[in-house]
Amino acid sequence: MPPTESSPLLPAEPPTETPFRQAYDSKPLDARSTSSQSSGSPRFDYGDVLRDVIIGFSDGVTVPFALTAGLSSLGSTKLVIAGGLAELFSGMISMGLGAYLAAVTERDTYASHEARAGAHGLACLPAEQRAELHAILGRYGVSRAAAEPLVDELCADRRNWLRFKMDFDLRMDEPDAHRACVSGLTMGLSYFVGGLIPMVPYFLLADIRDALLVSVAVTVVILLAFGYVKNYVAIRNHRAGAWGALQTLVIGVLAAGTSYLIVKALDRGDA
Repeated sequence: MPPTESSPLLPAEPPTETPFRQAYDSKPLDARSTSSQSSGSPRFDYGDVLRDVIIGFSDGVTVPFALTAGLSSLGSTKLVIAGGLAELFSGMISMGLGAYLAAVTERDTYASHEARAGAHGLACLPAEQRAELHAILGRYGVSRAAAEPLVDELCADRRNWLRFKMDFDLRMDEPDAHRACVSGLTMGLSYFVGGLIPMVPYFLLADIRDALLVSVAVTVVILLAFGYVKNYVAIRNHRAGAWGALQTLVIGVLAAGTSYLIVKALDRGDA
């Protein structure tokens, strides 16, 4: 039980092992870690969503654009559309599935480390638990005297002790329960939207050369705007935004140019 408000600096009476084991082990791992948070659920990190959008959209714009530009050298609009759509859907599934599996692995890794840390906490003597907390706080320059009240509070409930150890010793943030699905959908849809943009002119224009020119112009604008926005949102600096726009444009032009030249060279070799 936690220390009373009338004596916050006094060490709390240590909880007995049996009730803690029953209460702790009777809950699933996700429920245990979630119950230790005052908000009732893990914090959702929108920085991860932004990262998924950036990766998915940038790859979506660059890869299908490079492929359609390369296929356009063959002179067939139907071939460009068929090849572009095939790559677009396969890329969307691949990127979405990769993001989902990465998030699942991150969640499972956290759960594994939390389980091992919890078992270690149950095996530790109270003095060992306190020593570990003092060692963690000592890394941040907190003196033993200043850390003592906090150590008393954390040792009063081993769930709080475990959460503190995960956050500040192992330095692992608890993943959101729905992070894997959100990450997969976000990256997959971002890839699809980004990849569809350079393909639109091929649907609207009959002449493949006109479609290629319009696709290049549209994609250049999108690459510049996207490169600027992603850097400015992350860094809040116009110079960083301009540098991001230039980087994104150079990468897109190199990818598209390389694809175009390779397809053109292979087509001439078969002629």
